[in-house]
Amino acid sequence: MKSRWIYASISIVALGIGFAFAMTAPVDRLQGEYTRIIHVHVPTAWLAFLAFGVTALGSIGYLIRRNPRWDRMAASSAEIGVLFTGLALITGMIWGNVVWGRPWDWGDARLTTTALMFFVYLGYLALRRAIDDPEARARRSAILGVIAVVQVPLVYFSVNLFRTLHQVQSISPGGADMPTGMLVAMLVNLAAFTVLYVSLLVWRMGIAQVETERELAVDETAGSSVTAPKLGELQGGSDV
Repeated sequence: MKSRWIYASISIVALGIGFAFAMTAPVDRLQGEYTRIIHVHVPTAWLAFLAFGVTALGSIGYLIRRNPRWDRMAASSAEIGVLFTGLALITGMIWGNVVWGRPWDWGDARLTTTALMFFVYLGYLALRRAIDDPEARARRSAILGVIAVVQVPLVYFSVNLFRTLHQVQSISPGGADMPTGMLVAMLVNLAAFTVLYVSLLVWRMGIAQVETERELAVDETAGSSVTAPKLGELQGGSDV
């Protein structure tokens, strides 16, 4: 438990540093203060990709080892990934409403594929809640977790595959298409959100372990309440 609070404390400090960098970074001449949204929008989108990748890793680990810890990691990371995807969509809509003149455009490849990814992983979480048997839930969720991750590269490369409204990547192997101060601030926030992700994952996996232990305790208690009838009771009943 102590280590979780250490992670939480580090996350708060990291986010504070990231906020300071974001508020002092240079802004785009045309977008003005709305440029600062990228210091949340880009890190949350990247961390969503990471979270869903960890979900796939945990799913593969469970299918190979059948260890519940892998399943807890996959489920916990998926929940965090959905949270980060939601934040990425909301901040993107705020930015789009100012820069594009509208918050959403279904014709944009990045927006559409991100929304699809968001709803698929909501379906993943719904599947977990719909199955009572722990082994069946873990197995079926693991299969979906492995399949669903193919969306991550599709979302990332969608701006290159389909030249629609959304701009291409600001950071590529060829370099960064932004001022150095803005790039540094965004990378600092990426690191801060990564620390936040790790902290949330540690906390959620701890909660998931407690939930699993309670679930097993309930099953054992329910099973112990069922006892076999005694021979005398059977004989006495047959005389009636």
